[in-house]
Amino acid sequence: MLGIGIDWAEEFHIVALGRMGEGVSEVRRVDHGPAALAALVADIAHLEPDPSEVRVVLETRHGVLVETLVDAGYVVVPVNPSLVSQRRNPARKKDDAEDARICCLLALNRHERLRPLIPHGEVAAELRAITRDDERAARDERRLLNRLRADLLAVYPASLAIAGEDLGAPTVLGLLERWPTQDRLEGASDQELSDFARSAHHGWPDRFVAKVRAALADEHFEAREYLVRAKADTIALAASQLLLLGRQRRSWERRMGELLLGTPRTGRDKTPKDPDPGKAFPGGEIYLSFPGLGDRLAARVAAEIGDHPEQFETPNSLACYGGKAPVTRRSGKSQLSVAKRLAANKHLDSAVQQWAFTSLQYSPWARAYYDAQRARNKGHHAALRALGNRWLEVLWHCLKNGALYDETRRAADRALARRSVADTAKEAA
Repeated sequence: MLGIGIDWAEEFHIVALGRMGEGVSEVRRVDHGPAALAALVADIAHLEPDPSEVRVVLETRHGVLVETLVDAGYVVVPVNPSLVSQRRNPARKKDDAEDARICCLLALNRHERLRPLIPHGEVAAELRAITRDDERAARDERRLLNRLRADLLAVYPASLAIAGEDLGAPTVLGLLERWPTQDRLEGASDQELSDFARSAHHGWPDRFVAKVRAALADEHFEAREYLVRAKADTIALAASQLLLLGRQRRSWERRMGELLLGTPRTGRDKTPKDPDPGKAFPGGEIYLSFPGLGDRLAARVAAEIGDHPEQFETPNSLACYGGKAPVTRRSGKSQLSVAKRLAANKHLDSAVQQWAFTSLQYSPWARAYYDAQRARNKGHHAALRALGNRWLEVLWHCLKNGALYDETRRAADRALARRSVADTAKEAA
C-alpha cells in the first residue's frame, strides 16, 4: 500500500510518500495548479498502479485538490487538524514538512480508526453548497438587520414604528432604500407612497399610507443633522443589501425544493410538477415528510447527511455525527456526568436543533417528549438536543426502510414501548 500525507495550502502543497514497513521515503513540494496536480497523479500511478491501494490523508475534505484525488480513485481520508497537532514533537512546533510526514504515517497505519471520504453525487454536492451558502447568508441577514436597527434607532425612529415587528419585510426595506431619512419620507406625497406600496405588492396601499403618516405624526427624538446626513447612505446601503440577500435566499429555497423532489414546485399550493426520481436527492420525499421540515431546513439536514446514509451503520452513529448523542464521563468514584458532544458536524448540529424546535408546533409526540425533558429539570437547549437525538433515530429508520414519516405510527410505537416498559417493571416487582 502507498501512503500519502499532504499539508495543503493555497499556492503549494507539501506531499510525503511512503510504504508499509518502510515509513516515509520522500517529501516534495507540489504547486497548486492543473499541470502540477496532474503530474502528481501520474507519479502516484507510476509508484502504485492500483488506485485502491493508495491512501491519502490530509486536513480538508473540500477543494480542487480533494476532487482531483477522488477522481483518480484514491482512498481519501480527511482528518481533523487537532489529530495532526497531537502527534507533533513535545514542543508542538508547526512545520509543513513534519505535518505532511505525520499525515503519511497516519495513512500507513491500518489500525488507526479513520473514516474515508465518501464523495457526494452532483445533486448532493450542489445541495450542500447551496444550503451552506444560505446558512451564511442568514447570518449576514441577522448581522445587517441588527446594524440597521441600531442606525434607525439613532437617526430615524419613525421607520421603526412603521416596520413594527417585521423590519426585514421587503416593503419596509424598499421604503428605507428609497427614503433613507425622515425628512425625505415626509416630503413624499400620498400618491407616491401609494404607488410604492402597489409596486411592492402590498395588499392594502391605503392602510400603508395611513400607517406611514401616523408614524411620522408621532413624537420622536430628533438626531443631529450631521449624523442624519452621515447615516442616510448607510441606511440605504443596508436596505439594498438586505433586499438582495432576501431575493437570493428565496431563489435558493426554490432550488432546494427542486433538488429534493427532482422538479420545481408550481401553483399557489406549491405542488411538484412531474417529479423525476432520477434527478432528485435520494430520500428527498422522506425528509420533507417529517413535521417541522420545510424545503430549506429539510435540504440542510439532507445535504449534511449526504446521499449515502448507509455509511451510518446505527442510529447512534448518525446522532454522534449530528452532535445530538450525549457524551458521558465517569472515572473511578467520580459521579456520572452528561455533556454536549463537541466533535460533530456543526452544520447538521445547528439544523437538527432548529428542526427539533420547529417540530414542537407540528408534532404532538415531540411536544410531549420536550415537556417531559423540561419536567426533568433540563434546560431548553438540552431538551431540544434530546428531542433532536430522537428525531435522528426515527429519520435513520425511515431512510433505511425507504418509508415516509407517519405521525400516527410514531405515536403507536411510543405507546407500545411504554406498555412494554411498564410490563417489565411489573414482572420485576
